[in-house]
Amino acid sequence: MGRKVNPTYDFVAGGVGGVCLVVSGHPLDTVKVRLQTMPKPPPGQAPLYKGTIDCLMRTIRKEGFFALYKGMAAPVIGVTPMFAVCFFGFGIGKKIQQKHPTDDLTYPQFFLAGMLSGVFTTAIMAPGERIKCLLQVQADSKHKKYAGPADCIKQLYREGGIRSIYKGTAATLLRDVPASGMYFMTYEWLQHVLTPKGGDREKLSVGRTLFAGGMAGIFNWAVAIPADVLKSRLQTAPEGTYPKGIRDVFRHLMKEEGIFSLYKGFTPVMIRAFPANAACFMGYELTLKFLNWLFPEKAVTAV
Repeated sequence: MGRKVNPTYDFVAGGVGGVCLVVSGHPLDTVKVRLQTMPKPPPGQAPLYKGTIDCLMRTIRKEGFFALYKGMAAPVIGVTPMFAVCFFGFGIGKKIQQKHPTDDLTYPQFFLAGMLSGVFTTAIMAPGERIKCLLQVQADSKHKKYAGPADCIKQLYREGGIRSIYKGTAATLLRDVPASGMYFMTYEWLQHVLTPKGGDREKLSVGRTLFAGGMAGIFNWAVAIPADVLKSRLQTAPEGTYPKGIRDVFRHLMKEEGIFSLYKGFTPVMIRAFPANAACFMGYELTLKFLNWLFPEKAVTAV
């Protein structure tokens, strides 16, 4: 039998998991965004960055180690409610598909529940991603347009109102809805596969939980990265560059750089995905166990 669904516990544990994810994964996220948004070099000239390691080392050499954490304040502030809402949405998605609290769900049902979680998080995710990406692409620390997240929000609002802050919302939905479905379905599948026959999922080892979470992150990004490239380009472009939004970004990339441009940043994404999401699900599972210990009468247990 599966685990009883408690969306409230999912909300709290998801918030903790999200903080774990951002702290462990933000440096490579900065590298990813810089690779995705670097301009196409003129004929005969080398690209701004040769690849992941070059981008990483040049960023540290030019701007210092903590430049890798540029823009982290926005996702850290937003990530607790965002992942809380994400896991809460997943819990709701599971609950509405159950006729009885002890019903097992199929993997397609887990996928649908995960897709719902992607819809739930977009209102928080879209502006957070917009601010994060703009701060991350500020390569020259001496000539920064934005002093920080608060200044970025003020300037965006001054330039285009709330619409400017939420620029890229459709692209965020395009990325997160299918990717979240894959994310949660993969985790549930691996948790099932890694639990010994006749064993208790609640007693799954730390190593197996980390592996399931890390692989869920890999599968999530395998689905998400093309839409993520489009989103990053759209959200960091000057106003008016892409008047028709994500469709213009796609047309421009296909014309200028080809299909492989949709996979820019693939290496840092995949290097980051495993440890960051392993940390996320570990934080989630440990928080659930703590809540079960704290409130045993409401325990979320395998049934």
